[in-house]
Amino acid sequence: MHRYSGGGIIRETAIETCKLTKTFVVSRGITDLIRRRPSAGGITPVDGVDLLIRKGEVFGILGPNGAGKTTLIKILCTLILPTGGEARVNGFDVEKESGRVRESIGLVTTDERSFYWRLTGRQNLEFFASLHNFFSDDARYMVDELLGIVDLKYAADERFLNYSAGMKQKMAIARGLLNDPAVLFMDEPTRSLDPGAAQGLRDFIKKEIVEERGKTIFISTHNLAEAEELCDQVAIFDDGKIKVIGTPADLKASLGDGSKLSDVFLHHTGKRFEERGGAGVTAPGFRRDRRGLGRGGGFGRRRGGV
Repeated sequence: MHRYSGGGIIRETAIETCKLTKTFVVSRGITDLIRRRPSAGGITPVDGVDLLIRKGEVFGILGPNGAGKTTLIKILCTLILPTGGEARVNGFDVEKESGRVRESIGLVTTDERSFYWRLTGRQNLEFFASLHNFFSDDARYMVDELLGIVDLKYAADERFLNYSAGMKQKMAIARGLLNDPAVLFMDEPTRSLDPGAAQGLRDFIKKEIVEERGKTIFISTHNLAEAEELCDQVAIFDDGKIKVIGTPADLKASLGDGSKLSDVFLHHTGKRFEERGGAGVTAPGFRRDRRGLGRGGGFGRRRGGV
């Protein structure tokens, strides 16, 4: 495993990938097979990705919906297999040592359906703790501790279906921390939250998870402000490829004084950042720059969880 030395401190690598690639083959119907039509090819949401993420770092991958961010996270979490290249998480190969990888990571998603809505928050966490082989007193102690960390003790015995969006996201974080992972993957954790709840969750991530617990965090987002506020390093990701990696400050400085992260994204992808949303809540988005500035690239196609 690689080690980094800076200022007398040696930091090991938490995540490392080399030419990591995933291609989904477009399935053919029975008629195509009978008539021996050629294959339509495939969709490649992750295309030759090289990453080197240090322990204790908050690493953000920034890109529009459909860019391939979720597919990359699924590979690193061993939920799907790559079709090429290599990836190691906490020193373990995602293909050959998938069990060891899963023991050392946590995953936070925005999928509320993965919880049991008629159970209470406490009952949900006790159930998921049992999947990590924590039972009885150990499980109850751990669940109680995590409920305190995410500030949900007051609502622990309410049904999950009565929780607000922000409370559900905190439950997802608590579940991701059940096995005390070295690396926590967070897939668009503030999606669907109102601005106040989103800011509260970002503050919680910085103070409780990073500063207090010292976790390595891999966060995907399409929110520029979120990436700039949370991340030590940011990768601009589009069409399955890493366009550029650096600290938010360095990325902005590379384009000159007064540049914003949105300018960096435009320069490297040719897509302009804009605000859009409904019901009085704005949400970040991207659109193709009609002036043709920056380098080419279009939206990745969504397929198989892309």
